[in-house]
Amino acid sequence: MDKNVSYMIIFVADIETITIFQVMKTSHLCIIAILTIYALLPTSVSAQNGHPADFHERYTLKEVVVLSRHNIRSPISGKRSTLMRITPHKWFMWSSAPGELSLRGGVLETMMGQYFRKWLVNEGLIDEHEIPEESTIRFYANSLQRTVATAQFFSSGMLPLANIHIERHCDIGRMDPVFNPQLTQVDEKFRADAMKQFEAMGGENGLNGISEKMSENFRLLEEVLDMSQSEACRNGATCCFHTDDLIIHLVQNREPALGGSFRLACQAADALVLQYYEEADDLKASFGDTLTTNEWMKISEIKDWYGDVLFTAPIVARQVARPLLQTILDELQKDDRKFTFLCGHDSNIGSVLAALNVEEYLLPQTIERKTPIGAKLVIEKWEDKEGQNFTCVRLVYQSTEQLRQMSLLDLDNPPVSFPIRFNGLEPNADGLVPLEAFLQHIETVINN
Repeated sequence: MDKNVSYMIIFVADIETITIFQVMKTSHLCIIAILTIYALLPTSVSAQNGHPADFHERYTLKEVVVLSRHNIRSPISGKRSTLMRITPHKWFMWSSAPGELSLRGGVLETMMGQYFRKWLVNEGLIDEHEIPEESTIRFYANSLQRTVATAQFFSSGMLPLANIHIERHCDIGRMDPVFNPQLTQVDEKFRADAMKQFEAMGGENGLNGISEKMSENFRLLEEVLDMSQSEACRNGATCCFHTDDLIIHLVQNREPALGGSFRLACQAADALVLQYYEEADDLKASFGDTLTTNEWMKISEIKDWYGDVLFTAPIVARQVARPLLQTILDELQKDDRKFTFLCGHDSNIGSVLAALNVEEYLLPQTIERKTPIGAKLVIEKWEDKEGQNFTCVRLVYQSTEQLRQMSLLDLDNPPVSFPIRFNGLEPNADGLVPLEAFLQHIETVINN
């Protein structure tokens, strides 16, 4: 430290930040440097959730509905897929079959369940050793291994003594219509209206503009994969991701889908991000490249943007989200229900939020800025002293650091909690929306 400079450091802590003021005085100059960082100090549960300090003096938690994305899985593409041929590098050796929950994913989901137990016990909604009556809880998952397993691991962490049965309606491997983001009514008018909304996303260049928005991201991904040295490039299949070959498929009773380079880039970005979560060695995770957090965000943005294009166009979102919205609506109106866990996919969370006209957001402390792996859309029902009911909606997820470090979660080291707002629903001073208004909002979307 320079003996000719005096230092004064002031810590100012609030819910979100610690601000450090460093005042350096010299005979000729006074320089003030301000650095803002995310808070690392423990905060109260109210502060973690963005509520005022006196919140619990006025409100009581009555019910929670969770729409969860499954936790870490292996890439869906198999060993003989194009994904394996677009890089000369060897991908991470996964502990699970393609598309299935990994060992790490199971452990992380158990940790998240344990955190929810601590939170709900603290709120008085459940007991520490709760063995709930069947009517008070529901665990319902899409009928894929990764979603059923995620729900099972979460339930083991949240209710370790209860031996919870995970409800599913189809054979394993078959998509449940409630969670399947499929188009159910496709005609020429729908296609025309949907294409207008897709083209608007691309700006002046229409559909090509959608891929062009990712051109810089594509180049970064190509460099990390070393595509120019890959088998696919040597045999003339592909050496790069093009921005002028995008195709959008809208077929009844199927998910909306993108074709062309964007689809392959999304698969590669997805596999690389999952590898980053699983592989402790930073260099191995990125095939020998030294990537910054911002560069990992750019890679992840490819798949985030892919999902936005497919599932957040309003006309598409309303249609594919309708079954889940109806399920959420029903759960919020059951008098004896205390907790519901619905386990699906990022497309489910994305389409539900888009259908409900969510305010634009980008999530902090994660390279996946929209629907991180294992993320939970948490809908809370609160009752005030006069018996009036309100709702609060949050996205709760493990930060990228928590995922990679497998950090134990508790009330002093919670997952990230991000408040969600919807256009047309004005919260009160405590960040709550009247329950009746929220239910009516869902009904309007379902019936539109």
